[in-house]
Amino acid sequence: MWNVLRAELTKLRRPSLSVSTLLAVTFVTSLITSVLFLLVDSPEGNGERGVRISRDVLSLPTGISLSFTNTAGLLGVVALCVFAAQTAQEYTYGTLRNLLVRQPSRMKILIGKLGAMKLFAIVMVAFSAIVGIALSYLFAGVKDISTQAWSTSDAKTAVWHSFINVLIATIGYGIFGMILGLLFRSPISAISIGVIWNLIFEGLLSAFVKNIDRYFPGQLLSIVAQGGTDRISYQYALFTSYGFLLGGLAIVAFLFKKRDVAN
Repeated sequence: MWNVLRAELTKLRRPSLSVSTLLAVTFVTSLITSVLFLLVDSPEGNGERGVRISRDVLSLPTGISLSFTNTAGLLGVVALCVFAAQTAQEYTYGTLRNLLVRQPSRMKILIGKLGAMKLFAIVMVAFSAIVGIALSYLFAGVKDISTQAWSTSDAKTAVWHSFINVLIATIGYGIFGMILGLLFRSPISAISIGVIWNLIFEGLLSAFVKNIDRYFPGQLLSIVAQGGTDRISYQYALFTSYGFLLGGLAIVAFLFKKRDVAN
């Protein structure tokens, strides 16, 4: 399993993947942060779904991590794409057969790949946090928003809590991508279905059907990243979303073990 982990990390360190992923993380983090601060006085709102986040809220100790927290949804989509592609391409390129020659245990291959991609997700989230915090200070100066509370111990605690919650949510999105990759065995199909499901299907139904977001893993993972809401608790969102994901992962792990290695 450790050999699989090291081999997978070697693949993930390729500049064509790692650099492009970090560029995507930089883009989504910069986009969310700029909207949050530069549109702080806009009557249309500067948060998700037109929510208005005021200067007073941004000046709180939690304000330093708000942009990073709001990035979780798009950061999760990036993780979904990476996990799905790295899983499904083993079938597309026929490399799974070669892996099984060196490591006959399919479960060890699956666990090793998942472990390597979790480490990659940690790097993604840490990089996003650094970019988000740096840009928050920059845009706060541009919009004359007080950052005095951002250097307190409460602010540091808020950053760590946000980091852990966003990391849990990002890995959850990635596991969802891995499930799709194992299920469809095609990077294009897995990525397109995953993005459509999370950004369009879940989003539209949640906007028009009351309380249906309580049963959608993507929506629940977004709530985990926020630390819970007044309507849905953090504990419910965490255990329900990961319950769905672990159940799906168990099903595709069984298929992975039994199906032919070719697509």
